[in-house]
Amino acid sequence: MKSTYSGKIREVYDAGNETLIMLTTDRISAFDVIMPTPIPKKGIILNKLSEFWFNFTKDIVQNHVISMNVNDYPKEFQKIEFQDRSMMVKKLEMVMIECIVSGYLTGSCYKSYRKTGEFCGITLPDGMEESQKFPEPIFFASTKAEIGRHDEYITFEQAKKIAGSDIMEELREKSLKVYKACAQYALSRGIIIADTKFEFGINSDGELVLADEVLTPDSSRFWLADDYTCGVSQKSLDKQFLRDWLTGQGLAGVVPPPDLPQEVCDRTAEKYVGVYKAIVGEDIN
Repeated sequence: MKSTYSGKIREVYDAGNETLIMLTTDRISAFDVIMPTPIPKKGIILNKLSEFWFNFTKDIVQNHVISMNVNDYPKEFQKIEFQDRSMMVKKLEMVMIECIVSGYLTGSCYKSYRKTGEFCGITLPDGMEESQKFPEPIFFASTKAEIGRHDEYITFEQAKKIAGSDIMEELREKSLKVYKACAQYALSRGIIIADTKFEFGINSDGELVLADEVLTPDSSRFWLADDYTCGVSQKSLDKQFLRDWLTGQGLAGVVPPPDLPQEVCDRTAEKYVGVYKAIVGEDIN
């Protein structure tokens, strides 16, 4: 049992027969820095929420999940530390582009819009306010950076040069379909998915496959529909709370990062649990 890849949040193990075991830890990162203090049950929430969305979208796009039941894993992985926070998946050749879908004008997109009226080479509608809903969700692309480095937003034409024209057209189509279906469902549960990012890989048949995690508080921006007000920044049910705390303390991107106060850990955990309960309809064990 040797980790073949150690990411910001996940440990990946080779399980043989072209399969991997992905273990989701309680680590949390902000401003591309991994915090030294874990968030209780965060890994379980990310894993189980991804499981929900993989099942929800399986008729839209195939995904990499083989099983999330440890009893189906090779014996060396049938351990308590893998229960509820891991998945056995197919090996893929990952596409080195992050697929971002925004339904609302927020974050980096809003900052760029205020300066130039566009984002990633796409001209956005005139006269929009912060947090305003786009007429239609918009697809953006970014590079996938190594740990400790920042992803870089790029134009669609730049992305084509990296991944290929046909692949990028299909990535855009699939990303928008998944986002629209999931955003509609989430809204019925009182949650707005403002934006999100997807990762895809290519299987042995040359087909695009949805991979990694899907619509979690680590990869998405969630707002409470009842609290939504156009024209202002929204309260997010994700790790934005941690980012805001670090920024307020003058600690954004500081290395080595500080230990997190218990209150910050608890508040962050509350937001992750809140998203899970709203979307899945049950409490986390």
